[in-house]
Amino acid sequence: MTAPGEATSGEATPGEATPGEAAPTDRPAGPRRPTRLAPVALTLGFLDEASVRLRAEAGGEPDWLLADRLAAQALVDALPIESNQLYTPYVDLRAARLDDVVPHALVASGPVAGAPGATGDDMAGLIELREDGVEVLWLSEPARRAGVTLATFGELLRSDPDRLRRHLDGGGQVAADDKLAQATRAHWNQGVLLDVPAGARLERPVVIRWAAGAPGRALLGRTVIALGEDAEASVVEEIVPSSVLPAGAGQALYAATTEVRLERNASLALASVQELGLNTVAFQHRDAVIGHRASLRWALAQLGGPLVRSRVDNRLVGDGSTVEQVEIVFGAGTQLFDLTSYTRHIGRDTTGNLLSKGVLLDGSRSFMKGLITIERTAIGTDSFLGEYGMNLSKEARSVAIPSLEIDQPDCRRAAHSSSVGPIDEGQIFYLESRGIPRDEARKFIVLGYLEPVVARVPLVEEQDRLRELLDAKWTASARPAAA
Repeated sequence: MTAPGEATSGEATPGEATPGEAAPTDRPAGPRRPTRLAPVALTLGFLDEASVRLRAEAGGEPDWLLADRLAAQALVDALPIESNQLYTPYVDLRAARLDDVVPHALVASGPVAGAPGATGDDMAGLIELREDGVEVLWLSEPARRAGVTLATFGELLRSDPDRLRRHLDGGGQVAADDKLAQATRAHWNQGVLLDVPAGARLERPVVIRWAAGAPGRALLGRTVIALGEDAEASVVEEIVPSSVLPAGAGQALYAATTEVRLERNASLALASVQELGLNTVAFQHRDAVIGHRASLRWALAQLGGPLVRSRVDNRLVGDGSTVEQVEIVFGAGTQLFDLTSYTRHIGRDTTGNLLSKGVLLDGSRSFMKGLITIERTAIGTDSFLGEYGMNLSKEARSVAIPSLEIDQPDCRRAAHSSSVGPIDEGQIFYLESRGIPRDEARKFIVLGYLEPVVARVPLVEEQDRLRELLDAKWTASARPAAA
């Protein structure tokens, strides 16, 4: 049964033929996208109660965790793929072929014997999770002395289950209205806890590296980050391919939630770079609760995967709390990036500054959807949402849907902005007039357009790596511009 507002499996996007209909004749013949799938057509064979019980039994999990997984599975069964009726026309799952994908069975607790260790003056900690194993788990001595915890869920289940229960029982902060987020809650097979106690300040970032992409397998991970009162930390998240695969390798799934809680006056900067292989579908969900005068800075870069759905929920519950969020996509081929951002202002004098940018080559597409909600209690809110797409070919498509829901007229600012279009010819002309070739001028403009995210990455080496990734993708994908 199709939910109201959802496309049926026979619907076609503009320029595509519906079943039994001749293809349009006003365009040249060439490769075509698969028929568009309805939101209800996404099938994952392991999304059922039996799989939940089997996982819990095999892992010897406590009753409270089984109950939490089952509660999440009940929501998976009840929820649509997209709960916001405004956004249902922009659900496109045709790139996902996940029917036969199965999750890794192991919930690993720590590195296997003989695994390489890690040291480094440029980071406070490092954890690397590769498919169903933990490759590295290391925490610097200053971080240990400050009482910081960096641990896997598997280790906490073994050594301190009550502590893990405090973070997970009742759903944690996983979005209750999101089917795919609840699927990760129900079936997670790996997890990380970063707990920074009150007053602790980490001068170096903690690096969390997820490696996924084994054909036919699913890595479902949860990350919980908790900062106590007056704590300060930065996190660099790397989402990378687990191996080099030949073209045409079977699809894999990477599904992840990140749950952030910031207490009074806490400060967190989190940068994430996603560079998965083109065989790996990614479903990402991030949720933050921001306390009194706490501040959060997101810097998110989406580069890989044939299909990426990213949702960020920010809840500014404390007076004077702040969130800054920048998310970029760089698409090529037939990649699709589906970005959604919800920011809810609840406390007084809160500030939100949110920006999404997309650069699209070839036939790639992006949907940028955002909603700022200002509650009646949120007197003195200052909030801005901007969504901008740069299309570098006639086949590329970018959709921007910023919106506001205001229940408190006493605001400092409540605004949104959006634009979609080609590269600015005036900028190209200016650079050409200074002797820069046209193709180099286009490259400079595009990479400069994406630089706001790069500059917010808290590790210099990671900034350089992201610039190299963007440069390499441009070199591999960009076609010479017409004079």
